[in-house]
Amino acid sequence: QVQLVESGGGLVQPGGSLRLSCAASGANFRFYAMGWYRQPPGKQVDLVADISSRGTTTYADSVKGRFTISRDNGKNTVYLQMNSLKPDDTAVYYCSATWGSSRHWGQGTQVTVSS
Repeated sequence: QVQLVESGGGLVQPGGSLRLSCAASGANFRFYAMGWYRQPPGKQVDLVADISSRGTTTYADSVKGRFTISRDNGKNTVYLQMNSLKPDDTAVYYCSATWGSSRHWGQGTQVTVSS
């Protein structure tokens, strides 16, 4: 069993940056594929970016070139660096950990992009 705790959300102006962190407890973090998802107000949850256990990354088209996902297996932590933020990036951001058929979720962190 793994538990996930996100941090780093907040209010930022358009064009600004934030770095989200997701700290995982439990063993075997390095075997998990890690992902960041988001849910804008009134909309569904969508994938933002993910990173495999080997470090392969994928991104939603809407964030390519602006967001970077990374992981530090020594710290059991995955990051999402978000640059050039837009109002459309406003959402609750969730961290996920997947290993085989097992998926775990964090509680989410709010990101609001507004002037």
